[in-house]
Amino acid sequence: MTSTPERIEAALRAALTVDRLEIGDDSALHAGHAGARGGGHFRLQIVSPAFVGKTRIARHRLVYDALAPLMQHEIHALVIVAQSPDEA
Repeated sequence: MTSTPERIEAALRAALTVDRLEIGDDSALHAGHAGARGGGHFRLQIVSPAFVGKTRIARHRLVYDALAPLMQHEIHALVIVAQSPDEA
């Protein structure tokens, strides 16, 4: 069985060309938080040419679209830093 960070990585790589990806699991910092039982707290830094010319909101939408199947149960909170290759 794969971990949630591994599933996050697989989903993002399937949906986007990824130059760099870092995923952090902050779930332990939120132990006892009411929503934490419904999924983990993650942060990701992603660099992709898919973000060139896109606004911050459009970049986040691309990430959320890729992770939609995980958002219902495995991911409760997500912090995203999405950059194009020339911004990284």
